[in-house]
Amino acid sequence: MMHPSITQGRREFLTGAFGGFGALALTSLFAEGARAAPEDPLAPKKPHFEAKAKSVIFLFMAGGPSHIDTFDPKPLLNKLNGQPRPAEFGEAKYQFVQKGAKLLGSARKFAHHGKSGVEVSDLFPHTAKRIDDIAVVRSCRCDKVVHSAAQYELFGGRVVPGFPSMGSWAVYGLGSESRSLPAYVVMPDPHGALEAGQPMYSNGFLPAAYQPTMLGGGPRPIRNLDLPPGVTVEERRKTVKLIRDLNEAGGDAEDEFAARIRSYDLAFKMQTEAPELFDIANERKETLDLYGVGTKPTDDYGRRCLLARRLVEKGVRFVVVVSGGGPAGEQWDAHKDIEENHKRMASQTDKPVAGLLTDLKQRGLLDSTLVLWGGEFGRSPEAQDGVGRDHHNLGFTMWLAGGGVKGGQAVGATDAIGLRAVEDPYHVRDVHTTILHQLGLDQERLTFPHLGRRERLTLVEGQVIKGIV
Repeated sequence: MMHPSITQGRREFLTGAFGGFGALALTSLFAEGARAAPEDPLAPKKPHFEAKAKSVIFLFMAGGPSHIDTFDPKPLLNKLNGQPRPAEFGEAKYQFVQKGAKLLGSARKFAHHGKSGVEVSDLFPHTAKRIDDIAVVRSCRCDKVVHSAAQYELFGGRVVPGFPSMGSWAVYGLGSESRSLPAYVVMPDPHGALEAGQPMYSNGFLPAAYQPTMLGGGPRPIRNLDLPPGVTVEERRKTVKLIRDLNEAGGDAEDEFAARIRSYDLAFKMQTEAPELFDIANERKETLDLYGVGTKPTDDYGRRCLLARRLVEKGVRFVVVVSGGGPAGEQWDAHKDIEENHKRMASQTDKPVAGLLTDLKQRGLLDSTLVLWGGEFGRSPEAQDGVGRDHHNLGFTMWLAGGGVKGGQAVGATDAIGLRAVEDPYHVRDVHTTILHQLGLDQERLTFPHLGRRERLTLVEGQVIKGIV
């Protein structure tokens, strides 16, 4: 019979050996796990081919600005003012215009501007001065005549919610060049939400890391950006580390949970590195005046356009600056009175938009920043209740500038009364394809597996608007 001390010693040896070998195995597993740990989803990625643009600013004119009162003059429409639409132009489906409604000419005055001579309405005297940097696409179209469906399609390529927005796709494809700022930012209009709501800007089925960051309006677009009184940077760093350690203690984090963990880290970086970015008081007076900051009615949109420039300057990939929100009258949704509505909305945005283009160009940023202007559709040639215009999806205008776009031209055309796109019609998915192309992204390679299908922004496919790139 073996001596108890020998047995005990052997047991202790085996226990110790097991623990030692186990520790070695565990260390190895940790090392493998570290090697296999997923990369930061927002780390910069190489484009599929040489990119012309690094970032995008979408100046979203929510509600649908009228193409025939802004960038698409129609002399024949003015001649036919007050008459029924001639049968040769075909039919159109509207939401509120009744059958037999009379055509409504435009009261706006158009003139040729710049060396290019592109015609622009007198609603935009400041933007007209930048027309040589702008490519006007007069033949856009979409599938729906209702705000929510058209807004979903404009941002996500589908007429229903649940699909990623073009901002999320851009960040998914390219990541972010900033470590202390969000990659994708939306600045809504302070008047309120739109018909499609926040889902139109969302990441849809893409991982939560690609969701947008929504900023507020006014002088303080981000609340609690500064450290609380009496809290040092080191104390805040320890707090964030404790939160991260507690969150990670449960093992592998799900997508949304992992994104939440990253959001704490980003919030800390923004508190310590970004407060000065959101404080535009340090801008020169000449720059503030350029955007119309400090004066009405341009102060709010001017602040947000200026912040958009500061964001892309620091590496933010995609910025949306919304004009219009809340009730229809506070959008470009001119059902009641096209003249009153568009004069008011243009007076708020014209100078800030032109200021943004000027500022980007002066700083050498316009070449690398693609600027898109437009709404979810246009407005009807027919009158609604005599002086308004209804939604119109068969033909409307958007424009692009910078980011490799050839400015000083107008491409495509609607018919003589602005009813439908007839020359080189471009669906909104073609606008998406063009944006991706300028960012160096191939629509056929930028895909994500979802419910057994490799989804992409452009649904089936779109075409690059080659005349402008």
